[in-house]
Order: sequence, then C-alpha cells, then structure tokens
Amino acid sequence: MTAPTLSTGIAVLGVAGRMGRALVEAIQDSPEAVLAGATVREGSPFIGTDAGVMAGVGSTDVEVTATLDESCDVIIDFTSVEALAANLELATRLDRPIVIGTTGLSDEQKALLDEAARQIPIVFAPNMSVGVNVLIDIVGRVASLLGDTYDVEIIETHHRFKKDAPSGTALRLGEAAADALGRSLAECAVYGREGHTGERTAREIGFETVRGGDVVGDHTVLFAGLGERVELTHKASSRLTFATGAVKAAVWLAKKPPGLYDMRDVLGLSGE
Repeated sequence: MTAPTLSTGIAVLGVAGRMGRALVEAIQDSPEAVLAGATVREGSPFIGTDAGVMAGVGSTDVEVTATLDESCDVIIDFTSVEALAANLELATRLDRPIVIGTTGLSDEQKALLDEAARQIPIVFAPNMSVGVNVLIDIVGRVASLLGDTYDVEIIETHHRFKKDAPSGTALRLGEAAADALGRSLAECAVYGREGHTGERTAREIGFETVRGGDVVGDHTVLFAGLGERVELTHKASSRLTFATGAVKAAVWLAKKPPGLYDMRDVLGLSGE
C-alpha cells in the first residue's frame, strides 16, 4: 500500500486582500497543501471569521487572526512593500520558509531578503505564474538568437489599483533580454517616451505601462527587426494562476535549506 502524502501546512499573510483570498482557494484546490494559518492586520473586521468562508470557498476550520504561530510549515506573503521587513522578521523568528510575491522592492529591501535568506529558505519572484516564468525563460533564448539587430520593447497592462510601474514582471522580462544580449538593464532601459526624443538607439530596451480597469496582467515582449517582428505575449485572466504558482513554490520550498530562490528554481528552469 502506498503511504499517504503529507500535506504542506501553509499560512497566508494578508488573507483579506485580493491575492490572499485567491491563495486560500489555491490551497484548497491543491492535493499537496492545507491551510494552516491566515492573518490580517490588527483591528480588521475579519478577525475571528473562517478564512475559507471569507474567501468564498467554504469552511476551512482556520480562524483569521492578527498574529501567526508556529503551526504552519511555510508562509506566503503577497501583502505590501511596507510590510516586508516585519514579515521577514516574523518568518525568521518562527524559523519558517517564506514565499514572497510582493513587487516594487527597493534595493534596501532586496538586501533584507539576502540577509534573511542566510537563515531561512525564501522564494522571491515578481510573478508566480508558471506561464510567465516559462515566458521569461523563452525571452532570454529568443533575445540570444535574434541578437542586437532587433529592437526590444516591453508593454505591460494592469488594473487601476496597481501601485508600482513598470510591473516587476516587466522588469524581469527586461532583465532576461538584457542578460542574453550582454547589456545592463540599469543602463539601457527607457521608461516611456515623450516629446522630441530623437531616433531610438540600438541598445535600449523600452518599457510602456498601461493602467486601467480590472486587467489582471498582460505582458508583451516585442522584438522588432527591419521587415519583421516577433511578439511574445502572456495574458493572465485570473489571480488564481499566480496563487497556484505560489502554492507550488511553497510546497517545493518546505524541505529546502536556507537560501534565496526564484520560480526558475521551483520549475527546474535554472539548470541547477
């Protein structure tokens, strides 16, 4: 008889948010995971309610709380950049792996990730979607094959509530192209164009940002040559795709040693 698979107990920080609710649904749908904790900020009206009922997926017998204990195996954080330091401190204090999907981090906050990763396992990625991370891998390969004679432009569209621009995913796509072409994105990125800009330079990588409505997330990488162009596009129609990827990352991370990982590691795209 085959031994039963033990489920990974996952705690969701900021469970009342759009992504928090999607994460509860994704955990409920996963045969490898179980909800083991759900938090909201102090004073939230959701404290004391059932996390599954709040998320619209039925009872989970997990009560929403303002604090987290050691009853979980892994933590998932999609809250905010302002909460990152506190959430890293929490994960370190509890000695629990953490999956972080928050975007718009500063260099100082990325340094906090590096520091915490010396003590606990961390998966950090600007986009947890399996499809997006496959796209990132493909963009690097296509850029390498097409070379410097094709102009690279990245167009991203998100809902009106998104706070950072360009999206972390767009920047990661730009990094993939720049790395493959032997460029530094910090030196060649152009964020929007206005007025008399002159001719486009050969080495720049352009970004255009669109915000409106309830668009979950669209990304297109355009390789434009003379006489032809190649367009690689990913469109997300539901936040559940990001949540499903994050749960996959949490299950993978549960048994890993301390270190800073990304979705390429989770999906086996890193070559390691």
